[in-house]
Order: sequence, then C-alpha cells, then structure tokens
Amino acid sequence: MPSFNELGLSPAMLTNLGRLGYQQPTAVQGASIPPVLAGDDVIAMAKTGSGKTAAFGIGLIERLNVRHFAVQGLVLCPTRELADQVAKALRELARARDNVKIITLCGGVAIGPQIGSLSHGAHLVVGTPGRVQDHLRKGTLVLDKLKTLVLDEADRMLDMGFSESINDILSQLPSQRQTLLFSATWPSAIRSLSEAFQNDPVDVRVSDSESAPDIDEMFFELQPGQQTDALAALLSEHQPASCIAFCTTKQQCDDIAGALNDRGFSALALHGDLDQKDRDAVLAQFANQSCAILIATDVAARGLDIKSLPLVVNVEPARDSEIHTHRVGRTGRAGEKGKAVTFCTPAQGHRVNRLESVGVNALVWGDTGQLLGVTDRPVQPAKRTLCIAGGRKDKVRPGDILGALTGDAGLDGAAVGKIDLFEFQCFVAINRDVAKQALKRLEAGKIKGRKFRVRMV
Repeated sequence: MPSFNELGLSPAMLTNLGRLGYQQPTAVQGASIPPVLAGDDVIAMAKTGSGKTAAFGIGLIERLNVRHFAVQGLVLCPTRELADQVAKALRELARARDNVKIITLCGGVAIGPQIGSLSHGAHLVVGTPGRVQDHLRKGTLVLDKLKTLVLDEADRMLDMGFSESINDILSQLPSQRQTLLFSATWPSAIRSLSEAFQNDPVDVRVSDSESAPDIDEMFFELQPGQQTDALAALLSEHQPASCIAFCTTKQQCDDIAGALNDRGFSALALHGDLDQKDRDAVLAQFANQSCAILIATDVAARGLDIKSLPLVVNVEPARDSEIHTHRVGRTGRAGEKGKAVTFCTPAQGHRVNRLESVGVNALVWGDTGQLLGVTDRPVQPAKRTLCIAGGRKDKVRPGDILGALTGDAGLDGAAVGKIDLFEFQCFVAINRDVAKQALKRLEAGKIKGRKFRVRMV
C-alpha cells in the first residue's frame, strides 16, 4: 500500500492530512486518488467506512482553481445526512487551500437561504438529486464550468428512485467533465449508468477480505410485542457506549425510543419525518456521546459517520440479506470487536431463513427467556449537549465556543467534548456534572463579544 507521500499530493494537502490524523491511505484511497488527480473517470466499489469520501474528496480539492469562482465540483448523495457528512469532510480537507467555498443543497429545509448562498458563488456543491434539480430549474445553480461530478452511494440513490433525477441532472452538465461513481454494490443499473455517462473509467475494487470484521452475531426468537423489553434487556446486559437499533417504520422508531426513555434509557429516534434542525440535533447528540441509543430507519441511518459502535440491533429482520449485511457491518470496524443482534417473531422466520441460505455460517440463537429475565439497568451518558443559536453564518468558530467555555465560563478544557458547527446553530458536548454550570455561564456571558441564546438539548 502506497503512503500519501507517494500519491502525488501537494505539500499543503499532505500537511493538512497529517493534522487531520490521516496516517496511511485505505485501499480505496490508494487506488482511487491517482486517477482522480489525473482527471480520469473512476468507478469504485467501496463499502461505507472504507474511506471513500477522502478517496474522491482529496482529488476534488487538489484539482480546484480557487481563483476561478464558479462551481467546479458537484457531489450527489442519496440523503441529507450523507450530504452533510460529505460536506463536513470536504471542508476539513479544504483547509489545505485558501478560501474554498462549499455549499450544501438538500431538501427538507427552506430554499431561500440556499439561493442566497449560491448568489455569492461557490467552488463545490454537495446535494441531494431533488434539490439540485430544483436549483437547476430555477437557474440559481449554474454548472457550465463544472469539471468533476461525483455520484456517492450511487446504488442507494437508484434504490431510492432517483434514477430520473440523476439522468436529468447529467443531461445538463458539460460533456467534457470527469465523472466519479462510488457504489457499495454492482447491480446492472449501476453498470448501465457507468456505460451511459463515463468515459473509459478506471475500475477500483476493494477486496472485503483485507480486514474481516470481528462481529459476534446472535438471533433471538420473540413473540410480537416483546421487542422493546428485549432491547432494554440487551442494553442493560451489555451497557454499550453507543448502539443503533434498526426499525422498519418511522412510527416504530418513535414508539420504541419513547418507551425506552420512559424506562430511564437515553434514546433518540432518527427517521425521514424529522426536520433538518431536529436531525442535526439527534445526530450531534449521538456522535458526541450525550445519547447512547439511536433508533433509526435504514434510509435515515445510511452514511452515518460513527467511529465506534459496539452494538447493532435489528428490531426486526431486514427484508433482504444485503440490507442485513449493511446494518451488521456498522459494528466491528477499525479492528474493534462488535456485537450484532437480530430479533425475529415466528411470522418473520422466512426472512431469517433467507439470511441463512446466503450466509457462510450457521445462525447462533440465544436464550430468549434468559434475555427477558435481565433487569433494567439504564446508564446515563457521560455528556450532555448545549445548543447555541449561532453558527457558520454568524462567523462563529469552534475555537470561539471553546474560548468562551474555558475563559468566561471557567470550565476545564477537558470537560468540553465534540463541537458540531452548522449554518445557524452549533452543538457542544459538556461533561454531565458541569453541564448546568456551563449553561448558566454561557447564558450570562458572551461568545466572540456577542450574546447568543443557549439551551440544553
């Protein structure tokens, strides 16, 4: 595997990668970055967690002409969560260059502020297909200078019915461009997309055998209505620092999260009915360790950047083996041991039978009676989250917030956790024992010389 020094990157990018903690390229990065830098089309098969955002992002940033203030790169993503995550990663990579402007265009939020941002120009746009189409129709997004298009998680976009939108967007782009297609799977629809819109692409395949995850997988047969009791018992027994429990419907997410909270657990629901501010708040709390349990639908959880996830639970078996593999594959990453548990009622047995027919190992079944006999032992997360009503649009930076907390508020820097900055708000994790003190001090004090509303999430 080559080092980043051998991939033809600029000294500024190498320095920035070092600051960001990038030590060695992943397999997909090592294979993708050289052809991306060379301007070639690339089709890459890469699972979530393989480092694919940097695989295309580093080249995107390196190839920019920053003095040319026009949209030179467009990244299409299937969901708002993934678009936000990709934009955040690109902003970190762009610290290697001066004054790179990156805009996110997603549905579910007001279009007016996006139009205002676009009117001031941008170098890179990250968005979902529907909202990008909206801006193209209105003429507020101009792509005649586009150099590179990225289709991220292209298989998921096609699964979600974005095929017509993608074809419409592609038909409006300059024919002389670079097209990068990243997908976790290789169905015929992806092959057709590549053949129609790519020019002799470099084919990058990463073998899954490189780092087989260490996952302990177990199944429990339940009667209908026992899922919440079984989930509470699992959480009590294993005490995970973080856990995602996958549900089929939005209503099921809300019901289970509410029931767990009533029993003293710290749980939040994530699904497509949340507005953008609420989604940002949920994801920030889960990522900064002020909420341990996320109850989510598959679409909402796609592309989440969770560094360490010791436990994944399928509240119901997935409808197909690929979704099951994707869910389970979120645990046991980066050399850590993971645990995956699937609940199944007798009526859902056919789904589990399908999993067994395509799997290489026999399924391991747990003792349901023993599990349901575990007494509730909820553990409160070590941190709480403060929401500050000021963000990037207010020129607020993480350093300003940290300075206010450790200066005027008098907190020890070690008590301050992850700081997530958004357009109009930011979230900061604080050690639970001093969170109320921090809230009072910030309410009474100022950040960057200005008063901002602050609340406990």
